[in-house]
Parts: sequence; C-alpha cells; structure tokens
Amino acid sequence: MSYIPGQPVTAVVQRIEIHKLRQGDNLILGFSIGGGIDQDPGQNPFSEDKTDKGIYVTRVTKGGPADVAGLMIGDKIMQVNGWDMTMVTHDQARKRLTKKNEDVVRLLVTRKSLEEAVRNSMM
Repeated sequence: MSYIPGQPVTAVVQRIEIHKLRQGDNLILGFSIGGGIDQDPGQNPFSEDKTDKGIYVTRVTKGGPADVAGLMIGDKIMQVNGWDMTMVTHDQARKRLTKKNEDVVRLLVTRKSLEEAVRNSMM
C-alpha cells in the first residue's frame, strides 16, 4: 500500500498486476468496468460521491486473471500501465485495458476497505 501525493491520507492505493489469459486470438482479463466522464455518475453504485466519474470494477470472474491478481468489485482504477484513468471516457478506459500487444496490465486502484482500515487505524 502507498499514498497518492497531494491526496488526503485516506486515499490508499494498491498496485495490481494482471497477466492476461490467452484464448485463441483473445486476451482475457476477467473483469468488467463501469463509469467514465461520458457516463451518468448517479448510476454508479460504488461511489459515495454521486459526481464521481471515475472508472470502477463492476464484475470480477471467479478464478479469472483479475481475481487471481486480487482485483475486487468496487475498486476504482486510477492508472493502467502508467496512464492516468481519472478523466477518461468509458470507451477510452476499455481500449486502454484491452490493448492486444500487452500481456500484462498493471493497475493502480483505490479500495474503500483499504481507506476505511487506514481511517480506523488513525483514530
């Protein structure tokens, strides 16, 4: 765990490395996303702030590459392979995650349970 510079101390991030599963010509990550600057943030069940247009993990396939790597439903994706994901459309996020020439996806995510654990340890 580490902290994002310039963010409140409760914004804890975790690095997750997903090795894509090759099935024929497809590379499988084993998770789905929701959100983006072009989506209605009021429809996002994972953000407390209904103006948050971030990219969130909405589904993780049990036993799939993302599950094995430790990704969880509700994780907010901050970076993909070093690319900032905080102000992207849903389609831009999808394309960044599913690049054909990348066998490994390195994510930087924030997770509510981590934030709550840090907050509770500070009290």
